[in-house]
Amino acid sequence: MHDLLIIGGGINGAGIAADAAGRGLDVVLCEKADLASATSSSSTKLIHGGLRYLEFYEFGLVRKSLQEREVLTAAAQHIIRPLAFHIPQLPHSRNSWMIRAGLFLYDNLARRRRFASSRAINIDPEGPLNSAIRRGFEYWDAQVDDARLVVLNALQAKAMGASILTRTECTAANATDAGWRVNLHDSLRNTDNEIECRAIINATGPWVATLSELLSKKEAQHRIRLVKGSHIVVPRMHPGTQAFMLQHHDGRVIFVIPWLQKFTLIGTTEQEYQGDLNRVEISKEEISYLLRIVNLYFKKSILHSDVVYSYAGVRPLIGEEGQNATKVSRDYDLELETKPQPILSIYGGKVTTYRLLAEDALSKLQAIFPDMGPAWTKTAKLPGGDFDLPENLFKKLASEYAWLGPDLITRWLNSYGTLCFDILGDASGSGDLGVKFGQNLYQKEVDYLCRQEWAKTVDDILWRRSKLGFQFSPAERDSLSNYIEQSLPSN
Repeated sequence: MHDLLIIGGGINGAGIAADAAGRGLDVVLCEKADLASATSSSSTKLIHGGLRYLEFYEFGLVRKSLQEREVLTAAAQHIIRPLAFHIPQLPHSRNSWMIRAGLFLYDNLARRRRFASSRAINIDPEGPLNSAIRRGFEYWDAQVDDARLVVLNALQAKAMGASILTRTECTAANATDAGWRVNLHDSLRNTDNEIECRAIINATGPWVATLSELLSKKEAQHRIRLVKGSHIVVPRMHPGTQAFMLQHHDGRVIFVIPWLQKFTLIGTTEQEYQGDLNRVEISKEEISYLLRIVNLYFKKSILHSDVVYSYAGVRPLIGEEGQNATKVSRDYDLELETKPQPILSIYGGKVTTYRLLAEDALSKLQAIFPDMGPAWTKTAKLPGGDFDLPENLFKKLASEYAWLGPDLITRWLNSYGTLCFDILGDASGSGDLGVKFGQNLYQKEVDYLCRQEWAKTVDDILWRRSKLGFQFSPAERDSLSNYIEQSLPSN
């Protein structure tokens, strides 16, 4: 019998799996699709304290988020990097004194080691912003590859002994005298497997209330708010490395963030959502909303035709009906049901606080697993993060594998960190990398992703593991897809 079954392969499920396995529990995680295939890969790609949450007096949430910003940046500096944000001021913007006060709190609510202080700035009239904008502010947060953060936690869980089952759906769960008997359906192999476990964690995000009611046979503790957040990607809008936080008339803020060298990421919207959770898409109205705000601030206007990519995700928020979605807390709540057998449901949460959420979840289960080990993740490196400075790791890779070239070294470093050495092994030249599918994606990397990181399809690799989907032609995509299907049938 297993100790713990975690249902849901997003950031919360993967984070709990890693923490629990590291405490000595026998853990199984099942995910009906790919890791990070829903909300966890549809974020604004930030590890941040949440500057705007200060307006709603969420001081506790901001403080713990700022503390986690330091912890996570230290744990995974290959995929999490500090990023400067500029706040340009227009007449409708929040008062300068209000922003100064907010930034003072943001700088001082938690100890900073890796992030610079905020400051007032003058806006260069020759820069990308509307020439009427002369003043603003600068503060710092961090950018993250959100999908890879999930995968790294799953890798950490696997290294600690957890079983990670993707494309595997929990289709039935029945209470027994000892715990739960659960049926797991493998959609790729079209097979069913029955397992037993002592407790279940429901980390299914937007599906949490539905699954909670199915398992506990009673109404869920919370009526969650499903709020859709959508983003667009356009060609790079400015040459600088800074991001922008734009303030709108309706009180919302929109981020404009440099992304993947050639692109700019813009988001997010907030709309109540009642549609199909498996088919969440941006609307034309949301695209227009984002374009209007950006065009108000930037000299160069962008059009619908400039949008090269878009994505949308649904956040499960806890809040009272009728309250503006912008004001609903991004904090989390954990509800433990002990009858008919233990099931812990995860409500709410945000990427930045996933590690704390995992610790709190296991604290809730202390009475069920009294012999489990202590919390340990606060000082642990995530897989690939065991190096001092990115520039030193780059030099080491360039010294040992100079033939990779700077572009491939940079991309691998920013995705894999020291895992690059596991991928390369004893390779001594480009010929050892195998078939080149396009855009510096080689067979050796594809094999690694399929065998070690649970990649099963072309989208798993091009969008959630590498972000090379933008650069692949249809022919290259087909070639990669055929290789995965024909050469790796049992991955």
